[in-house]
Amino acid sequence: MAIPETQLDTWAKQGSITGSSTTYNRIKGALEAGTTPYAGKTYSVFLQGSYGNDTNIYSESDVDIVIKLESVFQQDLSLLTENAKAAFNDAYSDATYKYGDFKRDVLSVLKEAYGDEVTAGNKAITVPAGSGRRKADVIAALEYRRYLKFNGTWDQNYVEGIVFYTSSWQQIINYPKPHSTNVTTKHQATNSWLKPMVRVMKNMRSKLIGIGSLDAGDAPSYYVEGLLYNVPDTKFGSSYGDSFCEAINWLNDTDRTQLLCANEQYYLLRSGYQTSWEPSKCEKFLSAVSDLWKNW
Repeated sequence: MAIPETQLDTWAKQGSITGSSTTYNRIKGALEAGTTPYAGKTYSVFLQGSYGNDTNIYSESDVDIVIKLESVFQQDLSLLTENAKAAFNDAYSDATYKYGDFKRDVLSVLKEAYGDEVTAGNKAITVPAGSGRRKADVIAALEYRRYLKFNGTWDQNYVEGIVFYTSSWQQIINYPKPHSTNVTTKHQATNSWLKPMVRVMKNMRSKLIGIGSLDAGDAPSYYVEGLLYNVPDTKFGSSYGDSFCEAINWLNDTDRTQLLCANEQYYLLRSGYQTSWEPSKCEKFLSAVSDLWKNW
């Protein structure tokens, strides 16, 4: 029996944003204080992840925050001509304030604000929950530029992303703002069906984890969003049940090796890449949600 539309409608609703908003604003205030070691530099603080993209569900509590240093950046010049690369090297010099300096300073600011329970993990700095505040993961990052054109600082074009490093100094490059912009544009193009359908699929994932059909790390929210981002706009609409069936049928019939992440900078499904979903885990997820639909 198919999952009732009433259940899908419940799953489609956005989770509470009050606690996440309070958490974000408090941590943002601490990071932007005028007394921080990086106060004189250019930077920005913003939400990413489910709360940043309005795809959060009721069971989600962690808030993902990025502080991005913009007065220092790293870059990919591989698409430029040799003349353009030379022009870039003439225009910019190496920074003296490095990524390690910035992350150290961000950690010190958060420890001063929230105490020694603030910890630096493999990727993010974790601020524990407390005093009406949710647990938050803060990524300290530099701006990253994937250059498409460079004739000079007055005539350049690049895709803006972020770059940060794990505790073992593995570089991670991602594009949260293009991801958010593209998901919102797609949401509008589907007459506001995309984000509720992401929530439906995420709630199905939670149900499947609860009954042991999926492991907790099999289907991260970022990849679930990316999966539905690739489904044609015309497959959404009329009902959640129809949208689910249309999306699953299309995903089962298409060449999934060509699917892109929602940021459109990486392939969604590739083995061995930090920025891509293991194809076997995607297959497991699609099989599990299909079985849940058929055997409700």
